[in-house]
Amino acid sequence: MAQVQTMSQPQPASYPAAHGEPSASDIRLVIAASSMGTIFEWYDFFIYGTLAAIIGKAFFPSGDATLQLLLVWAGFAVGFGFRPLGAVLFGFLGDRQGRKYTFLVTVTLMGLATAGVGLIPSAASIGFAAPVIVLLLRVMQGLALGGEYGGAAIYVAEHSPPGRRGFFTSFIQASVVGGFVLSLIVVLACKSSMSEATWNAWGWRLPFVLSLALLAVSLWMRLKLSESPVFKAMQEQGELAKNPFVETFTYPGNKKRIFVALFGVAAGLTVIWYTAMFSALSFLKGAMRVADTQAELIVGAAALVGMVLFIACGSLSDRIGRKKPIVIGYGLTLLLLFPAYWMVGAAANPALALAAQRAPVVVAGPNCSYDPFAQEQKSNCGKLIADLTGAGVSYKLQKADALAIGVGGTPISLETYPWADKKARGARLQESLAPAGYEFAKISLSLGQALEVFGALVLLMALSAATYSPVAALLSEMFPPHVRYSSMSIPYHIGTGYFGGFLPLIASFIAAKTGNPYSGLWYTWVVVAVAFVVALWGLKGGVPRDFAADAAD
Repeated sequence: MAQVQTMSQPQPASYPAAHGEPSASDIRLVIAASSMGTIFEWYDFFIYGTLAAIIGKAFFPSGDATLQLLLVWAGFAVGFGFRPLGAVLFGFLGDRQGRKYTFLVTVTLMGLATAGVGLIPSAASIGFAAPVIVLLLRVMQGLALGGEYGGAAIYVAEHSPPGRRGFFTSFIQASVVGGFVLSLIVVLACKSSMSEATWNAWGWRLPFVLSLALLAVSLWMRLKLSESPVFKAMQEQGELAKNPFVETFTYPGNKKRIFVALFGVAAGLTVIWYTAMFSALSFLKGAMRVADTQAELIVGAAALVGMVLFIACGSLSDRIGRKKPIVIGYGLTLLLLFPAYWMVGAAANPALALAAQRAPVVVAGPNCSYDPFAQEQKSNCGKLIADLTGAGVSYKLQKADALAIGVGGTPISLETYPWADKKARGARLQESLAPAGYEFAKISLSLGQALEVFGALVLLMALSAATYSPVAALLSEMFPPHVRYSSMSIPYHIGTGYFGGFLPLIASFIAAKTGNPYSGLWYTWVVVAVAFVVALWGLKGGVPRDFAADAAD
């Protein structure tokens, strides 16, 4: 590949040496400031998902639990949808103006947008304006996050020698998990300090407003940093890209690298991560009916273990290369994803699993189409399916001339079913299913059950660590320094923004349409299968190398 190097292109291997090897204290400051900023910024983004249920009631009230959740996840997806645009915008600035300058801007934008969510009046007060403002703030968050990750990852990578780059940048990867953990800690701390009525009335807004304090700390730490030595050297030698966006797609070999980074790296690792954390939390709180606080504690504990695994896997990639842990992690995910979730379901609510097995619910009838996004279903069969979905009850659908529902082979009378009253329908359905063993109250897990769920979630986090940990180092090594910010940010945020950001919405939609709470996992499985093939084909094996060394081979 020596032909891709020209006299006008930068020679990245010499840059750090030209500015001196960073001292141990310099590296610690770089990692600490970059990681803490990343934690705070992802905290801002994740707090929305952590409080999805209460956000739905405040800003997206619909009278339908399934629709309300889908609208919240749609708002979640909007933020991710704008991440690629943020990657283009801030990638351009990062390659032209510098790494430090750019991630100071992104963290400020994120902090202000998050605090804004906590200050918006509810839909009950200002009507349709409330969800519109929320979505606009989510757009701001998405733009900011599109520039944050690339800046922090590159900044650490460009201060790190190749033999330690996986270890040092793994703190950035662990910081993403740290943002999720921090969001859970703040939520639990706020909830425990006030009554449930106060929390539901206005207390839930505090975690959003607290982002202003986190913003101040993050800015203070990042202002102490100096610019990346690689960027300084490019600036001194006049090697900065004139148009990083254009050069990202015209630099020799970059189109293939972007394709591999998008479909073989970003898409796969992101769906595993979100399935391990966000989907698991939603699954426990929703379909499994585990008490909210206990579900948050279990998922948070698994995430803390995951942070250690992320750092360990990042260090491992320095010894065995970046490709092996990613490909092995994808392969194991394809084998273990469904069993891990089945383990969670069986341990979290065995009575529900047993009831569904012994007394399956069967709906039969004509016109049984179901639209999860409709306020009210058109047919009575659709209304019945909506009631089951809202209650988290799995069902099987059969065609028949007349509408009927049975549980364990026993028909349920629909003669006096209150079709016109959605709330009454839900109450009647739950009353009818209760004798068959279906429980609808929130449950608390025993220690044994909690440990089983925790073990399954740690397994999922280990799969995420294998695929996610080496990524900052890998992407930094894949692309030339003068367009590195743009080249790695664009595919990363398209992959994470669209494949990952839309995962909760798509998975919830699939589960609602099929009546099977596990069916949404097929989305993750298919994306990982594609990523496995692309990574196996496109990623280079062997010991980690700088881009210059790689290009010269």
